[in-house]
Amino acid sequence: MIEAAMTAHFEDMSHLRPSRFALFAYGFRPFFLVAGLHAIIMLTIWLAVLLTGRWPDGLGSPAAWHGHEMLFGFAAAAIAGFLLTAVPNWTGERGYAGSRLVALVGLWLAGRVALNPLIPLPILPAAIIDLAFFPALCAMVLPSIVKARNRRNYILLLVLITLTLASAQYHVDRLGWLPGAWERGRTLAIDMLLLMVALIGGRIVPSFTSSTLKRIGCKTEIPTFGWFDRAALATLVLLALADLMQPEGTMPGIASLMASIAHAARLARWRGLRTLSQPILWVLHLAYAWIPVGLLLKSSWLLTGAEIGQGWIHALTAGAFATMILAVMTRAALGHTGRDIVAARPTVAAYLLLTLAALVRVLAPVLPDAGLAYDVAGGSWLLSFLLYLLVYAPILVTRRADGRPG
Repeated sequence: MIEAAMTAHFEDMSHLRPSRFALFAYGFRPFFLVAGLHAIIMLTIWLAVLLTGRWPDGLGSPAAWHGHEMLFGFAAAAIAGFLLTAVPNWTGERGYAGSRLVALVGLWLAGRVALNPLIPLPILPAAIIDLAFFPALCAMVLPSIVKARNRRNYILLLVLITLTLASAQYHVDRLGWLPGAWERGRTLAIDMLLLMVALIGGRIVPSFTSSTLKRIGCKTEIPTFGWFDRAALATLVLLALADLMQPEGTMPGIASLMASIAHAARLARWRGLRTLSQPILWVLHLAYAWIPVGLLLKSSWLLTGAEIGQGWIHALTAGAFATMILAVMTRAALGHTGRDIVAARPTVAAYLLLTLAALVRVLAPVLPDAGLAYDVAGGSWLLSFLLYLLVYAPILVTRRADGRPG
């Protein structure tokens, strides 16, 4: 489990007195910190663009930059933090720390600097720097996965490589080599992140739910991973293929509807209503619930052109992806720093504010005042991640509460 103690990975370090500064003592620490920071910086820039209408020449579409940074800045940092924490758990290898971790964080930061809208690098060097991140992450975790013969996790590495190809579409579009490529690249990236959230969520949501319900004396049984889960995941693979074959067409519309039904049923099997007394648990169910909602909206948009369906992208990105990221970061940071896994009031407020942000942004196309909706959604997002940083930045930067390494 993601919050399980990592003592075994550090047995040969037990004689060392841990430094109070522990930002690079484990993989989740720096990446969960920069994910929160980037969520605020990225959206502040985007809101300023919407307010002023100003955008530097030569940087391409501001909407394309916003979408790229949401997926390959914010989400990429969270993915790295999760994998660098989960892989040692899955494989029994020592956790990632020290100079290798510093270098990987530096590479992520270099990509953000290269693409910053104030003083951006030339397009080709910026592309090379930005595209290096996921391959570097793969290179870091692959030896442990191979050594442990952990074949079921190879699909996550394949997703990372596919995400790199999707990000490349943004850069070739900016270079003018393939105009319009980013539209396909963005859809491919969303499909890959959707598959990753469904894979990881399918492991942690029922597992955490089952253990928590047993702890509080609820005898409800949660189904283990089986054929139904494989079928639900297969619908997402079919959707990705349909999106590649017929972008914005009937095929992905039908595939989205099938996937929406499958994942709504999958979520129902996990007994989410029994978790309402546990905010740090129900937020995981809430995050997963955005998947069938987003897919249903996508289906309605592609098959009927329903105006509300335009919000499908933000239902998946701001809804499913961002909420799952916030849920995992807040839970894992507590568990892996020797603290009780209980959401503080500011954390619960962050969950609710992020939900409000996603909901308002999804509904914006059908609300009377879309401009006000954007302001409310943006402000709620910023407050959500500000609360996250106020609570978790000290936790991520300083050593474990129990004094252990990591």
